[in-house]
Amino acid sequence: MKDRFNAFLDEVSEYLAHRKGLLPLLGIGLVILNLLIKLIFPNTWLSATELFLHLGVILAIVGFLLGWAL
Repeated sequence: MKDRFNAFLDEVSEYLAHRKGLLPLLGIGLVILNLLIKLIFPNTWLSATELFLHLGVILAIVGFLLGWAL
């Protein structure tokens, strides 16, 4: 189990090392998706909680930190 997890982390870090802007772009995409949901469906649960906004900001910050570390 531990060896498979280590191999997975090695593959993910190798993949993200060559694509440093992927996670921040996905985060920006989630923020834009949240804006569209807020405009198109204003009275839904997703609109009220702003789930994609929070996930997008967290993903973008983690992406910047990983890009800086890798």
